[in-house]
Amino acid sequence: MNSLKDNLKDKLITLETTPPKSPTLNDMLEKLEKSKAYEYVDGFSTTDCPLSKLKYNSIIAAFRLQEKFKKPVIATMTMRDRNKIALQSDLLGANDLGITNILALTGDPAKMSDQPNVKGVVEGSSLLLLEIIRAFNNGMDYGGKEFNIKPKPITPFAVSNSYAKNFSTIERKIFKKVKNYAVGIITQPVYDIEIVDKMIAIRNKVRKEFEDERKEFEIIFGFFPITRLKTAQFLHSHVPGIYVPDKWIEKLIKAHKISEEEEYKVGLELSRNLFQKLLKIHPKIHIMTANRFEIVKELF
Repeated sequence: MNSLKDNLKDKLITLETTPPKSPTLNDMLEKLEKSKAYEYVDGFSTTDCPLSKLKYNSIIAAFRLQEKFKKPVIATMTMRDRNKIALQSDLLGANDLGITNILALTGDPAKMSDQPNVKGVVEGSSLLLLEIIRAFNNGMDYGGKEFNIKPKPITPFAVSNSYAKNFSTIERKIFKKVKNYAVGIITQPVYDIEIVDKMIAIRNKVRKEFEDERKEFEIIFGFFPITRLKTAQFLHSHVPGIYVPDKWIEKLIKAHKISEEEEYKVGLELSRNLFQKLLKIHPKIHIMTANRFEIVKELF
């Protein structure tokens, strides 16, 4: 199964999936199959209990998706719920299942959880998981002990904000992750080509810091279609690291006053136009739909 690393040299379109709070993934798989969204993407990702809410395991979900659609899947692993032993244990199990694309996250705070009195583990940031993956790729555990059977190569991904008042902050964080061999940096959703240009400039600058394979790392732009005014306002006002242009909000306000159908139509048109521009400028895109898989075909 393709590690997705080769796709980064040309074109890579992935689709985020959020496993349910359920003992089965069947409903999500059926919904994805019915939507035909899998026909438009090169692979998928699975989230790992986002917002610290209890969900189906991300690694097993990745395995189910990979088996069902025969396309590679990036399994998210957060530092919030695992110590070094659990992280490495999960990586070993994932490796045996053929899940070798891993997205390293620190994770949302445990205090956001829907489970009582949850405590976060967080032995380190996502950089620690990247260090562990690097050890695995060198045939040893984090303690420096060699494995009797070397794990399959793991392709590590990481994340980044797509907006900041001072973009040098984003640059420093990306540099640290690439230094720890992240091959792809998935950003928060983008809604402005100027932001895209700034992020590509950061990529080019960071690449110059390396002389080995790390100089080939790539930015993968997050893309979340906006079809509701309240979504645009929420992202703009309450989600750090995302910038929604005023012109988007103004157009959605006008459409909202007309009808819900007009609001959806205007939002989808804004989203589709930007998506098509991204495809031409930088066809490395991670689509996020909050499991509204049917919207994927509307973007192409």
